[in-house]
Amino acid sequence: MIGRRKLRFFNEVKLKVISKISSWRHKMFSSGGKEILIKAVAQAVPAYAMSVFRLPKGLCDDIQKAIAKF
Repeated sequence: MIGRRKLRFFNEVKLKVISKISSWRHKMFSSGGKEILIKAVAQAVPAYAMSVFRLPKGLCDDIQKAIAKF
C-alpha cells in the first residue's frame, strides 16, 4: 500500500536513475552514445513503476533534470 508515502516510495526509483547516470559521468561518450544509454537504461528503470503506478509530477521532473544534466 503506497498511500501518502508516494514520494518516499518512488524516491528509490529516482535514486537508481541518478546512480546509473552518475556512474557514466566520468566516461567519455559521444552524443549518440549518451542518447543510446539514456534510452536503453535510464528510461527503462522507471518504466515498470510508471506502468503500474501514477508517478508524482515532481519525481518525473527530477528524473528529467538529472538526464538533461548528463
